[in-house]
Amino acid sequence: MGPLDWQVLEGQRWVVLGPNGAGKTTLLQICSSLIHPTTGSITILGQTLGKVDVFELRTRIGLTSSALVDQLPSDELVMDVVLTAAYAMFGRWQEKYDLWDESRAMALLTALGVRELGNRVYGTLSDGEKKRVQIARALMADPELLLLDEPASALDLGGREDLLKRIETFSKDPLAPATVIVTHHIESVINDENLSVAYGLPISVQAEHGRYFARAR
Repeated sequence: MGPLDWQVLEGQRWVVLGPNGAGKTTLLQICSSLIHPTTGSITILGQTLGKVDVFELRTRIGLTSSALVDQLPSDELVMDVVLTAAYAMFGRWQEKYDLWDESRAMALLTALGVRELGNRVYGTLSDGEKKRVQIARALMADPELLLLDEPASALDLGGREDLLKRIETFSKDPLAPATVIVTHHIESVINDENLSVAYGLPISVQAEHGRYFARAR
């Protein structure tokens, strides 16, 4: 990943687009405080990384990432996978949750279209179902910053379209947190120039029935 000078402001919606290996996931890991930059500095929600308790900071950030998948206990109930995000934990231990927590977790699973999975064991879910649960988990603590890494990957066509529409609806809510989405779906950055620069070759973008398609020129 090359030099970067970037600022995300309250209420903004950003999309990070680029070829495999460009550093998109690494960028989100830095923004979520999971890793530190090797050079330069980063300030997250007013706190400079390296001078702040990252465990406290992480309760203010919602994240879905392939880097987190292996940390979620496969034998945990889906409901608990979502609930534990309130304490930025990866497994339920001795912490207490009240009816408000449980109601919010269920409401988020419902909003993501997986309400019926609440009592299932997380490890038994399909990859697409896990994606939806991870987004519900990312929203559980009512974060000030939401980071979604390829939220629609591993979904079939129907599942992808359904989830993208749910994310679009959520992003239009003026009360939604500042959001950064890493994606390969070009609908979000839809002109020839942006895509040509991102992928390093001349690309032509065409629109059809409100959707966008890219081809090398």
